[in-house]
Amino acid sequence: MHKPTDNLWSLAGKHALVTGASRGIGLAITHALCQRGAEVWMAARGQERLAESADELASAGYRVHAVSADVTDPESRRRMLTAVDGALDILVNNAGYNIRKPALAYTEEELRGILDTNLVAAFELARAAHPRLKAAGSASLVNISSVAGLTHLRTGAPYAMSKAAMHQMTRNLAAEWAADGIRVNAVAPWYIETPLARQVLDDPEFLAEVLARTPLKRIGRPEEVAATVAFLCLPAAGYITGQTLAVDGGFSIFGF
Repeated sequence: MHKPTDNLWSLAGKHALVTGASRGIGLAITHALCQRGAEVWMAARGQERLAESADELASAGYRVHAVSADVTDPESRRRMLTAVDGALDILVNNAGYNIRKPALAYTEEELRGILDTNLVAAFELARAAHPRLKAAGSASLVNISSVAGLTHLRTGAPYAMSKAAMHQMTRNLAAEWAADGIRVNAVAPWYIETPLARQVLDDPEFLAEVLARTPLKRIGRPEEVAATVAFLCLPAAGYITGQTLAVDGGFSIFGF
């Protein structure tokens, strides 16, 4: 049992790697982990934006490091992991992207690009990180998914396929790696207030439809997703593994 003096709500001394960390949800996750005492390595492709985000957090007194990397590139994945000093206690697979089209309109290149970024890269980074996570003794892997992996949305089939597969990947790795002291969970957001989401939410009719399908009647905030991720990484969540937690204002349970 945990001693009463154990701090179940702190990540002090923990080392974390977050992909897609230069903006939006990834940046909010980095901030949330730092707030709870973790040292975070931020990975993303856009070097300039990444450096700006890292500098901003560092100026606030947080321990952050910027690693310019493409998650789909094996050498970049090795560079990310090599950059992390000491133990790797937390890995957050957040990097991803989408192209919205009808199923028949995708090229093979577009299909493979979505699957490679959203699913294959996350799986390969998790596998490459396994020895480091195992060595930490008690580690947490969190995959950032989407409610598009739970039900049909207008995101396009390949994106939904990648996220549904990520949920099963989460369950399989949780079962396989539990004996190694690695917990694996996923967080599935609905529409969140990010620059990427604004591309569709700026359409008043589309926004009205989204709100009509959301019991809480508002768009989510990046920090709400980030807080959920941070919780799953805390010792307080030490008995939670193999779960996909929807951060969706009630969308996924809103039947008729």
